[in-house]
Amino acid sequence: MADDLNTDGLENQAKGLGKQAEGKVRNAVGGLTGDTSEQLKGKAKDLEGKAQRKIGEAEQDIDR
Repeated sequence: MADDLNTDGLENQAKGLGKQAEGKVRNAVGGLTGDTSEQLKGKAKDLEGKAQRKIGEAEQDIDR
């Protein structure tokens, strides 16, 4: 079980970083094109990624 939490934690951190990167790109594209809707979607995706990354960190902390 402990290994599962550690593996899940790493997986969530990686997925979270990916979502954060996607969010930052969408936010930047929205800023360049003047598309505020795209900027908001980017910011939301960035926050979703941060939350998932924190969940992964917590899962790893529980494993320790």
